[in-house]
Amino acid sequence: MAYLILFVLIGVGAVLALAAAVAALGAYLRFRRARIELQEGLASEVERLSQRTGELERGLLALQERSARLPISISGLQQNLSTLQLLTGALAASLAQARTLLSYSVRETVDATPLGRLLPRREARRTS
Repeated sequence: MAYLILFVLIGVGAVLALAAAVAALGAYLRFRRARIELQEGLASEVERLSQRTGELERGLLALQERSARLPISISGLQQNLSTLQLLTGALAASLAQARTLLSYSVRETVDATPLGRLLPRREARRTS
């Protein structure tokens, strides 16, 4: 009789452990999906900001060329434009680094996980 009770308790424990494992696996998969979506969203936002920074740099060049034609009394404006151009260049470089880091991070995160190896490759997922 004692063995039967122990056997039933072990069975109940095993069923509870299995249910917990399934719930944990589901939570992990949801977490991974949310993380990948966030990283892809960040990567696209960084890409968009990089494009906008390029537009800003082109506009600054045009402004700097126009300001060079103005009287010398506006040299302060030219200095401010030079500083702004330097800062946008630094922003563009930072955004390019962030884009590279995010794309590498997304690729490494997906490909390095055991479940990521079961998923189709990134190029195959885009075509489907």
